[in-house]
Amino acid sequence: MYKSSLALAVAVGVFAQAAGAAGFVEDSKLSLSSRTMYFNNDNRDGGADNRESGQGFKLDYISGFTPGTVGFGVDAQALWGIHLDGGRGKHPDVGTFFPSDSDGSAVDQWARFGANAKARFSKTEVHFGSALAPNLPILVSNDGRLLPQTFEGGTIQSKEIDNLTVNAGQLTHAMGRASSNRTGLSVAGATADSNKFRFGGLDYKLTPDLTLQYYYSNLEDFYKQHFLGATHVFKIADDQSFKTDLRYFDSSSDGNNGHGGGYNFNNNGGYAKNTGKIDNKTWSAMFTYTLGGHAFLLGRQQVSDDGGFVWLNQGNVVDGNNRPEGAGGSSFYLFTDSMINQFARAGENTNFGQYSYDFASLGVPGLKASVAYLRGDDIRYKSGHGTYNEWERDARIDYTIQQGTLKGLGFSLRQGVYRGGSNEASADQDQARFIVNYTYSFL
Repeated sequence: MYKSSLALAVAVGVFAQAAGAAGFVEDSKLSLSSRTMYFNNDNRDGGADNRESGQGFKLDYISGFTPGTVGFGVDAQALWGIHLDGGRGKHPDVGTFFPSDSDGSAVDQWARFGANAKARFSKTEVHFGSALAPNLPILVSNDGRLLPQTFEGGTIQSKEIDNLTVNAGQLTHAMGRASSNRTGLSVAGATADSNKFRFGGLDYKLTPDLTLQYYYSNLEDFYKQHFLGATHVFKIADDQSFKTDLRYFDSSSDGNNGHGGGYNFNNNGGYAKNTGKIDNKTWSAMFTYTLGGHAFLLGRQQVSDDGGFVWLNQGNVVDGNNRPEGAGGSSFYLFTDSMINQFARAGENTNFGQYSYDFASLGVPGLKASVAYLRGDDIRYKSGHGTYNEWERDARIDYTIQQGTLKGLGFSLRQGVYRGGSNEASADQDQARFIVNYTYSFL
């Protein structure tokens, strides 16, 4: 089990001084989340299939702040995963759903613990520790399997100016969703890592309906990235709206990237103008029309020709025995980050659409369903000569019990189909997931 000794030392010190203080205890929250998940990935190209089920538990303690000009607090998180089929069967030795044992089978169980010390001054908060879960344009913590991905480092968020939110920080390590260990930070295909991911950005609410964003991030020795975003919601009537969401990324090489030594980016398995180097511009636009319980979404995304889109991805990082660390699985802030594929290779132009319905309009609150389709064209072959395409179709239905003893118990059934138009595309896959979620709050 991994423990951040520095974060724990700070946290224990803060707790010892503040345990009896009003606010610290009165505003505390303690909850236990349970997730039962069946995961079935059928590799249609004849490769290894993945068919497993597991039980995850997440215990969260979030304190309030001590009184005074500067308030202090502590957050703690304990995670425990249990493999329900005993660790044998359809478990590829890649560690994406559950950690792998020395013989390549799944371990019976695994766990980890993290904690953050925090401080608040006026409308500014600072968090430092090993249980950070950012949700920002330049970094999105992944929660798509049994247990969530978390990060170690420090963050600061300030809302001192009306309508303006400032975020900044530095991260040093990641804890993968299928690992008890921490790793350095990296990109797809690289075996080297970095312990310095710096970021800063602004969210400015220009009007009640229009939000503008700018963020900058730098993963030392890998990439520098600028992000611009704009979101506007036009209210047509009480039950009608039209939302516009625009996103643009500009990424370039930094330090050792592209010079070998494990720092090469594989450009998501696609073409690169300069082998191993990061050089990309990607824009994405999504438009959503909502009418009552109906939501119709259409969008377009374009990845530049010189290389694939880049984001933090520790999937190729290995331990001292050259085995996967279980750090695979990461998210990014583009609309094409779908159930199976990413649609983020060099030259790829993706059109996508989704229809969703909230059955509360028919008197069944808590029941929702959606279906989505994405098609990527003009993907450049690794040689740079010619192009190919790929597509994905996803469907899901979710239901959360709204009242009674089991209020809050949620069920989610998801199914995805991916097909690539080339042997350079990802493997053709049919994927199904069934998830049961429940959170009980003690405080």
